[in-house]
Amino acid sequence: MTPEINVPAVRLTNLVKRFGDFTAVDNVTLDVARGEIFGFLGPNGAGKSTTIRILCGLMAPTSGGAMVGGFDVTTQSEEIKKRIGYMSQKFSLYDDLTVGENIEFFAGVYGVPPAKFPARRDFVLKMASLEDKWDMKTSLLSGGWKQRLALGCAILHEPPILFLDEPTSGVDPIARRSFWELIYQLSEAGNTIFVTTHYMDEAEYCHRIALMYGGRTIALGSPAELKQSLGGEHLLNLETSDLLESLSRLLGHEGILDVAVFGGGLHVKVSDAEAGMASIRQVLAGAPEIYKLEKITPSMEDVFVSLIEQQEKAAA
Repeated sequence: MTPEINVPAVRLTNLVKRFGDFTAVDNVTLDVARGEIFGFLGPNGAGKSTTIRILCGLMAPTSGGAMVGGFDVTTQSEEIKKRIGYMSQKFSLYDDLTVGENIEFFAGVYGVPPAKFPARRDFVLKMASLEDKWDMKTSLLSGGWKQRLALGCAILHEPPILFLDEPTSGVDPIARRSFWELIYQLSEAGNTIFVTTHYMDEAEYCHRIALMYGGRTIALGSPAELKQSLGGEHLLNLETSDLLESLSRLLGHEGILDVAVFGGGLHVKVSDAEAGMASIRQVLAGAPEIYKLEKITPSMEDVFVSLIEQQEKAAA
């Protein structure tokens, strides 16, 4: 059975998943284009992993629908499983097996034909830079190497659609960046990548993202589009000699829309950048001493916090 070529790689239509009285996924509707790197961002418990499991055919929706590769998740889950790769944050590897044994095992699970296995094995080893680790016990690999191996095992059968559920959780920043380079390579080769993460900075790597909160999609678009969604608000970065004192004095002051700790400084939201900087200098008046005050481009974390605040104000 072959689906239409023109349909999106992934389509969710009013998707709902309830567990008793708890709604984990609340009426989510979106499309993911073929070849797109699509990010599903949000805090733990936002409904990201539940949605992924539904799309992989591991869990049935309560209502609504979803299509993956043109196949229905409710009635054609076996067809979907043949065409997707799945990688979870726990990597789905067997620590008591070697790197080579894991590759051989997953090639069997995914039904890689024996004639194609040598080429697929060599591709995975080269992609993951594991050529010299074939006989190494998987338990001895670092988190970054396990991550690469898990990705390699997930694409042994050349799936056109790849689901990555919190794939960078628990690995160091260098390994995370290296992993995203591999994702870009797969996307450039035509693969569709659907990735969940709670790391807001990883949104910058995606073509488009959906911000999830409380099981709902509260924003959808490219990183640039979501940053523009802040409208007429401007963001200032402030570093002073006394962070908490500065925070206390600025909160609630006229012209200051919001103040939040960000790293070693404060992010101050204002309606007018120049007037906002003048107001900050007046409020602090040299004590605490201002080390840095500049207008900056909002990060995805700034956008996400702002959108959540809007949701909470609307609910109140």
